[in-house]
Order: sequence, then structure tokens, then C-alpha cells
Amino acid sequence: MRGQQGVAAVLVLYLGVGEGMVTKPDTIGARIRYWRMRRGGMTQAVLAGLAGVTQSYISQVESGRKTIDRRSTLVTLAAALQVTVADLLGQGTESGDPARESAAECVPAIWSALIEIEDGERRPSTFTKDHLAREVARAEQLRTSCNYPAMARMLPSLLLEAAAVGGTVLVQVAYQAATCLRNLGYRHLALNAARFSGAVADDTEDPAWIAASRFAYAQSLPIESAPVAARAADRSLIELQADAADERVRQMLGQLHLSAALTSAVSGRLDVARDHLAEAAREAATLGDPADGAGFNGCGFGPTNVGLWEMSIAAEQGESGRVIELSRTVRPQVLAASIRQQSYWLDLGRALADGGRRDVEALAAFVQAERAAPIPFAINPLARDALVTLAQRAQRRAIPDELRLLAGRIGINLAA
Repeated sequence: MRGQQGVAAVLVLYLGVGEGMVTKPDTIGARIRYWRMRRGGMTQAVLAGLAGVTQSYISQVESGRKTIDRRSTLVTLAAALQVTVADLLGQGTESGDPARESAAECVPAIWSALIEIEDGERRPSTFTKDHLAREVARAEQLRTSCNYPAMARMLPSLLLEAAAVGGTVLVQVAYQAATCLRNLGYRHLALNAARFSGAVADDTEDPAWIAASRFAYAQSLPIESAPVAARAADRSLIELQADAADERVRQMLGQLHLSAALTSAVSGRLDVARDHLAEAAREAATLGDPADGAGFNGCGFGPTNVGLWEMSIAAEQGESGRVIELSRTVRPQVLAASIRQQSYWLDLGRALADGGRRDVEALAAFVQAERAAPIPFAINPLARDALVTLAQRAQRRAIPDELRLLAGRIGINLAA
């Protein structure tokens, strides 16, 4: 029920249930209009011309009738408005979500710990070796379940304890910090953590952790830097190929191929994206899905993960039908990481919502996405925008019986 209640809360917030009215949401479209007006009252036509889209598209996005499905569109709109993609997504500025606010309170301490460690300071360890191992494992479990607020509370002290030991333990904890910060929307700090993880990994000369830290770096770069992320992944693939006899390295090389595929798609280099995806698929076919659903560093590389990234790449290319087709062959439940399962349902939900003819199925998919990973779903601006669009469409049309029944089951009264 937790997932259903979470989706219900979002819809209640935006529908104004019980009052027969729709409240004005702080959506991506609303932020686009805000920044457009801040730019000297730029018209929709001018913005559309600068971003390479139609005026009708801008109008529909600003009014909430359409969502932005492609990262590349966010990049072009942000560039035209002279802001960052994070500005359009509201990352780092929005409040109101209790989970994100509790995590945000810990971010300054994480940053301070990273600065202290990078500056070369090392405090004496207060943990035994076994205690440290248990705490690192607990942080990894929280990462797997996407409990980033609890993870954020652990990280300041865990980073300092890992620094006292150094080596691959410090690489892993810095990697965890990068993942946590990125998923909370603090990409600039995630990038610092990923760079530090890479520097320590280079000192350890462990190729698997070097590859992992390179993957964290590529993932932490902002969307606007997709070409940089793709080139960084390409360099790492070349440099680490000599160590591919190590299965851990092969898994991370596969992840780097997937990262390069998506960032190449965002950059419009579709042939390159297809090549990277094909290489990842070939590698995954020889490895299979990890027996424990996690694999090295919890990344879960294998055929299932390749299928999930292929769905995301198809979504980036605007191929909703392809996303739905791929979803029939992917079984996300074989992977341990909740974020992988959420990715499946979120991509499927957005594809089903495209065009407005399958909103009932889309809402059901979003319920599954929120159930899989409630915290990331609650703070994902694209997920929230998709839900708002569904809600607004439902109020503009005669609500189908199926949608009314489904909404009733998650505690929302959509009576006309």
C-alpha cells in the first residue's frame, strides 16, 4: 500500500481533490514559462525557434498538456533560456518532500567530510575492521533499496572512517557517496565524490574499482555534458580493455558501454549509441544476469540491465512503441537494485502515457514505479510531471470508469 498511497498523495496535491479544482503545480512547464518571462518576456515562438521545437509544443508543455520525454530537449530548452537543466527540473531549489529535506540536512556534512579527506587529513579510526565492513555493507543495502536519506545520514562519519583505512574501502564509500548525492539532485557534489573515488582507485591499481569509479564519474556529469560523459566512457573502455579477463572488470566495462550508449543518444549520435548498446549486449550474453541479482558493486550488469537501458534509450529517441515492445521481454525483478525496477516501470508508464490513449495503464505503471523505489520517485521531477499530466487530462475529459475505479483503489475520489 505504501506505493499506492505515495502516488495518491501526489495526485491529491495537484488535483485539489474534494474541491473540484486543479491547483497550480510547480511543474517543468511552469518553470520554463517563468524563465521565458525572465528573459525579457521572450515569446513562445522565439523560444521554440531557439530550441528547435514548435510553438505548439512549448504551449502544451507550459500548460501541462504535454511532458518532456527527452533529455536532449531539456538541454536545448535550458540553453535557449540560458539556465541549467537543474533549474528547469527544480533540483536544489524545491522543498516540501520530507525524505529529500531530511537528506538535505546531511549534505553539508558529507561535503565537509569529502573536503577534509581530499585535503589529506586523516582522523584515527574508531571502528574495528569488522565494524567498518558491516557499516559499508549496510550503506550498500541502503543504496540497493534506494533509501538515500538514511544513506546520507551514514556517509559523513563513514567517509571519515573509510579514509582512516584507505584502499578499496575508501573507493567504495566514495562511490556510494557519489551515487547518493546524484540521486538526491546534488550532481556537483556527486561529481566531486566520483572524482575522488577515481583518484583513490588509481592508487589502489585495482582495475575493477578503477572502472567503477569511471562509471560513477560519467553518471555524475550533468545532462548538458552528455558529450563529455560519452568521451570519458570511451577513454575508460580503451584503457581498461587489457584487464577484461577479470569478470568484475567486464561487468563494469558493460556498464560503461551502457552509459556511453545513453549519453551518445542524448547527443544525437545514434549510430554510436547503437554500437555501444550492441557491445554491451554481447558482453551481457556471455556473462548472464548475476546470480545474486547484484553482481560486482551492485550494478547488476547482464541481459536484463541491458534491456532496461535499451528501454531508456528508446524513450530518449521518442520511440514509445519500442519502449512498450521491449518491456514485454524484460523482467526487472531479477535484479536486486530497486532503482532498476523503478526505471522499468517509469519508462513504461511514460511510454503508455504518450498520446493520452492508455492513461489507465500508465497510472498503474507509475504505481508500480513508486512502490519499487518510493524515495527516488517522490523527488523525480519527470515522474511528478507525468502524474500531473495524467491528472489534468483526466479532469479535462469525461473520466473513464476504469480510471475512476483505479484511482479509488489508491484512495483518490475522481467523482465529477
